[in-house]
Amino acid sequence: MLVAASTECFRHLELQDALDKLVDLEFSNVEIALHEELNHLKPSDVAKDLERAVLVCRSTNRLDVVAFSIEIHAQGEAYYDQFRACCKLAKATKVVTLTIPSAEFGTPFNEEVERLRKLVAIAELDGARVSIRSQIGRLSEDPDTVGVLCNNVKGLGLTLDPSHYLCRPDGKQKSFDKLIKYVHHVHLRDSTKSKLQVRIGQGEIEYGRLVNQLSQANFNRALTVHLDELEGLDHMAEMRKMRLLLESLL
Repeated sequence: MLVAASTECFRHLELQDALDKLVDLEFSNVEIALHEELNHLKPSDVAKDLERAVLVCRSTNRLDVVAFSIEIHAQGEAYYDQFRACCKLAKATKVVTLTIPSAEFGTPFNEEVERLRKLVAIAELDGARVSIRSQIGRLSEDPDTVGVLCNNVKGLGLTLDPSHYLCRPDGKQKSFDKLIKYVHHVHLRDSTKSKLQVRIGQGEIEYGRLVNQLSQANFNRALTVHLDELEGLDHMAEMRKMRLLLESLL
């Protein structure tokens, strides 16, 4: 296993500035967010100029790119065209892990299965693997649904974010133990049952137990720091603390 950080941790910055911050924090690995709403590299930009996108993703100040998080706003065939471009970017930069959101809660199950099967098939052409992200408000908020999706879509995995199974609108924590075998990637912060993110060390996420479970499943990929900036907290200090905590467990 290795420790990485997402460029989403610095959502307000340009991509290069976010990468510089991660270098300052002594991270060695990075997940780059290809999100249409961020000031980073957008999926529409990748589709328009793949060559430039490849150059951008190779200019990371010695950070190894271990994953892409992809959020596309386009609809219809344009959605799949942009996803194809992101897959080609992944191949050119030797990235295997692609995280996408699952459909919004309430989407018909069969419709989502078909969409995910198509995305997995597209990604496989370029040697990439698709995983859906644990996320409240989407089908992946329910561990049972995630298991059924992964069983119905061969090759689909999970980007596990334990916080979304701990801090829930209904107040009921959900166990994700049975999902460990599907985990391709991990997003981490510290959380309580009432707050999605709190100061590192003041939450209820059992990092040691999680690392143990992943080790037993022969998981050998990235544990990715995924922190939002919180008012009143030194974000750089929190990022550094999280890196040191995860590295101490490996």
